[in-house]
Amino acid sequence: MIDSLTNDLTCVCVCVCVRVRVYLWVCQQKKRKQQREVDSLSLCSLDINEPSTKRTRSISKVSSLINLLPPVKTAPLKRIGQTLQRSISFRNDRRTEAPPPSQPCSKRRDSKLWSETFDTGHGTPQMLSPQDIRRQEAIFELAQGEQDLVEDLHLARKAYHDPMLKLSIMTEQELNQIFGTLNSLIPLHEDLLCQLRDARNPDGSTELVGPILTHWLPCLRQYTGYCSKQLAAKSLLDRRKQDPRVEDFLLRCLQSPFSRKLDLWNFLDIPRSRLVKYPLLLREIQKHTANEHPDKPYLDQAVSMVQGLLSDINQRTGEAECQYFKERLVYGQKSWRDGMVECSTTLCCHGELKNTRGVKLHVFLFQDALVITRSSSLNDQPISYQLCHQPIPIQQLVLEDLQDGEMRVGGSIRGAFSNNERSKNFLRLSSPRGQQSHCLQASDAFNKQQWINCIRLAKEAAVLDVEPLEAGPSAKAGAEPIEDIKAAAELEGVDYDCQLETYNHIIMKVF
Repeated sequence: MIDSLTNDLTCVCVCVCVRVRVYLWVCQQKKRKQQREVDSLSLCSLDINEPSTKRTRSISKVSSLINLLPPVKTAPLKRIGQTLQRSISFRNDRRTEAPPPSQPCSKRRDSKLWSETFDTGHGTPQMLSPQDIRRQEAIFELAQGEQDLVEDLHLARKAYHDPMLKLSIMTEQELNQIFGTLNSLIPLHEDLLCQLRDARNPDGSTELVGPILTHWLPCLRQYTGYCSKQLAAKSLLDRRKQDPRVEDFLLRCLQSPFSRKLDLWNFLDIPRSRLVKYPLLLREIQKHTANEHPDKPYLDQAVSMVQGLLSDINQRTGEAECQYFKERLVYGQKSWRDGMVECSTTLCCHGELKNTRGVKLHVFLFQDALVITRSSSLNDQPISYQLCHQPIPIQQLVLEDLQDGEMRVGGSIRGAFSNNERSKNFLRLSSPRGQQSHCLQASDAFNKQQWINCIRLAKEAAVLDVEPLEAGPSAKAGAEPIEDIKAAAELEGVDYDCQLETYNHIIMKVF
């Protein structure tokens, strides 16, 4: 009897174990299946078909060009993708903003090629060479850029200026200072766009563009006032962003599709970025225009004109920038108020450097003096710069490039373990007889080299200014200012040292 009961219990236990194992196996399979479904769903969710920004040729348009020339690989028009995002910080925003909500897809522009608009149905009098096609592409790029610029200028006025004025988010005076002469630039570029469109033949090609440009380019002098006031406009805009109403309005615009994820200052800076592209655009058309083409002499004249105009605008903008910062210098002692700073009309470069204790200093390199300051801002007031030491004349300035590891850096005990990293990118600026000596650290090796190059150029320019005075008036008349040398190098596309870019006040490089 006992044996039979034992056998029965054994059988029951075995059955239970089998059922439990089967149940666990089924549950495990279900979990694996669910996991596979989740993984496949997550992979599918990542497969987002975003609109492509890559330009594609229409098959029908491209095939129509086969009758004109054999397939060739045309070089695209050179683009200059540099935009002004000044590294000047006019305010210290200590607030930590919450991450914005999910933004809708931005509205992107469709980019076209001239070959997509070319229509062979109207008939062509002659075969188009690869050079002719590249010329037409360059002209079309110029016209397309004007159209985009006009649209952006209208957008800045209708989506930003007018609503903020109507809703009393900013006063009319503040908006006039921020937007400057933006409204006067709209008809200027609409006129060029209209003339370029009228010059196009029914098939989409353009014969002559040089006469249009030589007649229109003098209108660019209107940019002098706009570019000269951009620095003050940026300062005011940054201060007004501290107002919650202004900040909320600009954030809502940034999240809207029409902004293409560009903030207000990006739109206000578009005209300046377009201005510095004209020499490259015109040289591209000139490059692909044959010498015997009737448009060639007009293009040569247009290139020369735009170089002279930009050089003049650059000089005026540099003078306005220099005056802007001179007005914000605060002298700790009356004896520090140096006539060399007051008489300076050129600000070679400026930016932040750190001393051996890690304190941030804002250094200005004027044409005749080096000024070391500390930046400060109070409430809604513009930022000011308190002088730490007496200005050092450029002619007496001694520059020393310190090797990495040569400078010992003070600070906390924890920082002692990373001295190898912290003692890099130092340079020493001093005056004769040891009156002043400053060891300053740049953010990186490139920044350091920029400062060294700028200081050397400023010292060379100071020597050139002194030598003509010693030689007499005739020698001074023949000396070419360093600003003109720099501007010519920029406009001619010469691969100069990087320090010359800091002198281009239209681009406004800041360290």
